[in-house]
Amino acid sequence: MTKYGRSPWIDRFPKSRVPSWPRHRGHLDTDVVIVGGGLTGCATAYALAASGIKTVLVEGGQIGHGGTGAAAGWVAEDPSIGFGDLEKALGLRAARGAFQAWRRAALDFGALLRRLDVKCHLEPQGAITVAGTVEQVARLKREQKVRRDAGLDAPFANAGVITNETGLIASAGLRGKDGATLDPYRACLGLATAAAARGAQLFDRSPARRIRFGRRTAEVHTVGGTIRAGRVVVATGIPTPLFKALARHFWFRSAYLVLTEPVPARIRHQLGKRASVVRDLADPPHVVRWIDDERLLVMGADTASPPERQRGKIVVQRTGQLMYELSTLYPDISGILPAYGWDAPYARTAEGLPFIGPHRNFPHHLFAFGGPSHGVTGAYLASRIVLRHCLDDLDPADDVFGFGERI
Repeated sequence: MTKYGRSPWIDRFPKSRVPSWPRHRGHLDTDVVIVGGGLTGCATAYALAASGIKTVLVEGGQIGHGGTGAAAGWVAEDPSIGFGDLEKALGLRAARGAFQAWRRAALDFGALLRRLDVKCHLEPQGAITVAGTVEQVARLKREQKVRRDAGLDAPFANAGVITNETGLIASAGLRGKDGATLDPYRACLGLATAAAARGAQLFDRSPARRIRFGRRTAEVHTVGGTIRAGRVVVATGIPTPLFKALARHFWFRSAYLVLTEPVPARIRHQLGKRASVVRDLADPPHVVRWIDDERLLVMGADTASPPERQRGKIVVQRTGQLMYELSTLYPDISGILPAYGWDAPYARTAEGLPFIGPHRNFPHHLFAFGGPSHGVTGAYLASRIVLRHCLDDLDPADDVFGFGERI
């Protein structure tokens, strides 16, 4: 029976191994307080603590149970938006800088997880963006040209290569080689544990109710007390009610995900080498990857986020829709049932890039909001940009992710 509204990453993790974090009580003074305990918050807590910065993290629910637990677990090497579209919006230099920063973050994120020996099923995994129709092939060729003109790597894959690697019938594809896949929940717990080992204090079930700021410090009020800090990092991904004034810069969307029951071996062998993440050019696009080399995970069917009262019903509807769409990509799997169906709310900006950095109306704050739904690379990228802000050692390339001229 399909488990709706539940993340397989969390559901299949042994409950006896979930770390226990205390609730926040009383008053604390620290250098930086992080609001949000997903991948972004935990990666940032580790980065700051490893640099000798006194750090406190508070999470309203349980660490890793928000957007991280709903993610597809793809460390994408690009921000899942067209380079040509980004160049038109922000200019050549900014677009190239964003793509280069994203690729570097994908590589460095994997290196960090290996160095920390985080057990999260991290596997290097290339990706192929496939085109099926004549219009999609033309669009992909334009994208390849603008990337090459900008000095970015953009190797093409022909129909034979795509079928051999993915089992798909497609006319052409654009290849990426520097990505990876992982279990996002395990990665989050591993980074949280590493941050704590470096001296960070982590609290869950401690929602931030109010944030006040003065000339020199900010103060976070949780349900159990207060935390005074020189900086507040807001790593909730989506602007919460504490930051209603910033919500107008985002479109609130939901992606939907399905994890199938195991695909029989006789069918798996007909579906190519299964060594690449597949992304197509549908609107909205699909992302397909293999889990445990026997289950297919498909993400797509993005829509405007529904009212909470309709959320469960729509997850059921979208799960059925995604299974149908998956069967059009892989007809041989028709009849295989979904094991899990769930949604992943996110906030999207006009250009598709996240906002990472300060905002002039919120002194002492650093934000990590928005971004594409398809990958988790932005979590690591945000942690490094936040660290550079805290060390006052900014990279000029960080400007493209700031509020700055984009609002």
